Amino acid sequence: MAVDDIKNQEVITLLGILVEKASAGRNFAKALGGVQGTFDNTPFVIVPARGHLYEYRPPEFQVPKDQAPLYKSWDLANLPWDETVFSWKRSKKEGIDSLLANIKSALGNCDEIAIATDVDPSGEGQLLAWEILDELGLKSKKITRMYFDDESVKEVQKAFRNRKLLPKMQDDPEFKKALFRSQWDFLSMQFTRIATKCGDGGSILRQGRLKSAMVQIVGDGLEAVANYKKIPYYQNRFRDENGILYTNPDEPQFPTSDAVPQSYHASAVEIDSKTKKTTAPPRYMDLAALSSRLSSKGFKAKAVLDVYQKMYENQIVSYPRNEDKRITPEQFNELLPLVDRIAAVVGVDVSLLTHRTARKTHVGTKNPNGKAVSHGANRPGPNVPARLSDLDVYGDCAQDIYQILALNYLATLAEDYEYESQKGHVKDFPAFVGTTSVPLFAGWRAVFNDDASSDQDEDSKALGTQAEPFVFEGFPPKPPVPTMTWLNAQLEKYDVGTGATRTSTYAEVTNERSKYPLLKDSRGKITMTEFGDMSYRLLRNTHIGDLKLTEQVYAEMDGVAAGTMNAAECLAKIRGYVQDDMTVMQNNGVDMRKALGKTLQTANAKEKYEGRWKGKLVKFTRTWAGHRFTDDECRALCAGEEIEVRGLVSAKTGKEYGVLGKLTKQSYNGHEYVGFERTGFLQDNASFSDGGQAGEFKRPEGVPKTWCGHRFTDDERTLLESGQPLLVTDAVSKKTGKKFSCTLTYEKRDDGEMGIVPRFS
Repeated sequence: MAVDDIKNQEVITLLGILVEKASAGRNFAKALGGVQGTFDNTPFVIVPARGHLYEYRPPEFQVPKDQAPLYKSWDLANLPWDETVFSWKRSKKEGIDSLLANIKSALGNCDEIAIATDVDPSGEGQLLAWEILDELGLKSKKITRMYFDDESVKEVQKAFRNRKLLPKMQDDPEFKKALFRSQWDFLSMQFTRIATKCGDGGSILRQGRLKSAMVQIVGDGLEAVANYKKIPYYQNRFRDENGILYTNPDEPQFPTSDAVPQSYHASAVEIDSKTKKTTAPPRYMDLAALSSRLSSKGFKAKAVLDVYQKMYENQIVSYPRNEDKRITPEQFNELLPLVDRIAAVVGVDVSLLTHRTARKTHVGTKNPNGKAVSHGANRPGPNVPARLSDLDVYGDCAQDIYQILALNYLATLAEDYEYESQKGHVKDFPAFVGTTSVPLFAGWRAVFNDDASSDQDEDSKALGTQAEPFVFEGFPPKPPVPTMTWLNAQLEKYDVGTGATRTSTYAEVTNERSKYPLLKDSRGKITMTEFGDMSYRLLRNTHIGDLKLTEQVYAEMDGVAAGTMNAAECLAKIRGYVQDDMTVMQNNGVDMRKALGKTLQTANAKEKYEGRWKGKLVKFTRTWAGHRFTDDECRALCAGEEIEVRGLVSAKTGKEYGVLGKLTKQSYNGHEYVGFERTGFLQDNASFSDGGQAGEFKRPEGVPKTWCGHRFTDDERTLLESGQPLLVTDAVSKKTGKKFSCTLTYEKRDDGEMGIVPRFS
């Protein structure tokens, strides 16, 4: 039922609009005339969330108390879990009390609440909104949905006018889909426990549908490269004066060149056919393909995600987290008036852009898989920068992101690439055939050089007139070295994840600051880490390492949303997967440890470190939350310093986080001791898969302890918190590792949060 039908039945005294984050709130306020007011004769108020405000409690809190120890333990004897006893309780994240109070106060007085969170293919935006409304007791109100492709003024206003009435939370298809996925992924924590226990017993080997698939694919690829043997073969072939080869598929191969019989002579070439052909522009590039291109320039996936998100929030580029391969006719027409401006920014001659009508291959209401186009494929946004350098405020890779997206889009407005396909044979030996493609018209290739989709050689010559026999030396095709582009193509082939989820997961498993990274990215080329190698060997013949598993889960998500599948029955399958994978990984673990020279660690007495702290000799436990302090860290702690601990893994979510901490006097059951105490969470960015919102990391109150390698003194923190500028000369670039100087202030940033703002002069 559209909102017009609702209005005919009753008068709306106040409409509450729940958006996903502060930046969305600003865009909605711009479109509707303020944070509160009246639009289209309807009074409204806008209130932002901050991504997911609630998360599942750890497994031991989901079950009856008498079973809690079994679900807290990592002992494999306690697996698989029985999800039917789970209460699926949620807890609010830290530091959001005032935010929740503000949301409840704003929406509590509304007689209609419009969910205006991100419209995700997985229903994630719907889930996080319903979680908030449910926990705050607001789900009984009239709930509508604002569907929008982006946060532009026109889209927001259209979504406001065309609000759709939602059913009850439990009956909402998008909520059911996202709820099922979140519960599936929560239960998949069991696979991390299995791999960890079956590995070396001490390294936390994180597993999941997409993580494990990536490790499996890369491991297979690296193994194929390692096992490749460059054994030459020799056979007769012909070559003409233009370098075109003529081959006979039935010509025998020989192990040495001397063994090849010299039974052919030079002959004329006869042309069999000349056919004019065309190639349409490549399809729009998704986030994974974009990130793959940028990886070869040294930009990490996480940096691309973070910068793209900031650019999207200012509508420089389109919505990132979607799986659309086409754009709608309306989206095409909206961008068309901006073509010349976009071309000027990236240096494209507008005279090449003569195909300004919609191509069926790129524009339509449905994707190639039959699903409706929503946000539309990744492309430039409605806000066109005056020059590429204006984008530097978003990050180092902002110019590259826009350049590639813009050229990819503009190529669809150029004409088709034209070439002549020629086929011929050696006159006296017709079994030897040669082919070539001769460029006739560059078309879109003059705009965008797309190596991935181009199979025509722009420098190909025509067939010659005379062919000479020669002995050809060949080799078996060498397997490709794994790269991010190659990995993305493999995942896309099996329809595993969207471009955004593939990129965010890749960023996670290649995070160099992680304690247990699975893969290593070096300018796009992928190798295994020690922990990735362990995981790969453990994953052989497992369910969680099977590429088809994620494809199956996505099908189940759609089935649950449509009501054709039962969520409980689908979740019950995980018990069988866990049981099977425990047996397989236990057996694989024996072979893995033997091959890698590993030993299985067992629980021993806690290791202690002895040193002087505050002038006294003390002993303290050397491990904390799974982290073993290095000698340098122990010495720093004894010196009274506050240290950073990274690579910790949350028992709640399985995600990594980091903390600040120092030695303090503590007590337990009346016994006093000295031990490590957390003083705050590191001020790291949350993962893109969480919508760029605060996730596992809590921002410390006030000025952080460190910034780009500079550790603030107490006086410096006091100076910054008082609003005064501070000059630092020993900051270190995370990208280059080089020192630099700048002036810092502590103030409200563009995202509305307080933080360090650098200024360069």
